[in-house]
Amino acid sequence: MLKQHAGDAARRRAVRSFVVRAGRMTAAQRRALAELGERYLLDFSGGPPNLDRVFGRRASRTMEVGFGTGDALIALAGSEPARDFLGIEVYPPGVGRLLAGCHEAGLENVRVAMNDALDVLEHWLAPSSVEEVLVWFPDPWPKKRHHKRRLVRPWFAALVHRVLQPGGSLHLATDWEPYAEHMLEVIESHPGFSNCAAPDRFMPRSERRRETRFESRGRDRGHRVFDLAWRAVKSDVAG
Repeated sequence: MLKQHAGDAARRRAVRSFVVRAGRMTAAQRRALAELGERYLLDFSGGPPNLDRVFGRRASRTMEVGFGTGDALIALAGSEPARDFLGIEVYPPGVGRLLAGCHEAGLENVRVAMNDALDVLEHWLAPSSVEEVLVWFPDPWPKKRHHKRRLVRPWFAALVHRVLQPGGSLHLATDWEPYAEHMLEVIESHPGFSNCAAPDRFMPRSERRRETRFESRGRDRGHRVFDLAWRAVKSDVAG
């Protein structure tokens, strides 16, 4: 099993699930990164952070992978002040927009990692350190030759299970039906997850999920939106 995981890790590092595309940053986004980065951005240079120290308290914690422009994360953090939120995103304009939004809303319960989510899950978070992982509308990489770039793969499932507390939850959403079926297949194949709906079933839309521009765009194109959720259960499979 360890040899298999080592091989998976090597292949995963060679194929990223994202491309940092060039994007125009506004002056406000650039200023937010420069002026608010010390307050909100996590620094991994000293090793894995102590999240209790980072947030200044012990609380239930949610991680959102790939928050895009951050609108949904800001809304969620503002509506649930007793919970801490860790956002992961590599797109600088999106991070700048999120930091500015957090500052404007006076949010103290958000921190951001501008890193590959798989590296954060594998190296920088302690086992059983978060209660919830959200992945809403990741890039579906629809062309067959690009499927290897999809974030939701067996290695991802194993890493998420590693950082989730027992009974913690993984929530996914996509408007690309083939990717939704792929998500079901991947997560259902990991023995450490129990489908919150029923085996091989989708969930009703989460009321906690604010509609993002990605979801709105998908609806405008006539796409159905698929919500999926699992609970982490004890498993003998190493993460």
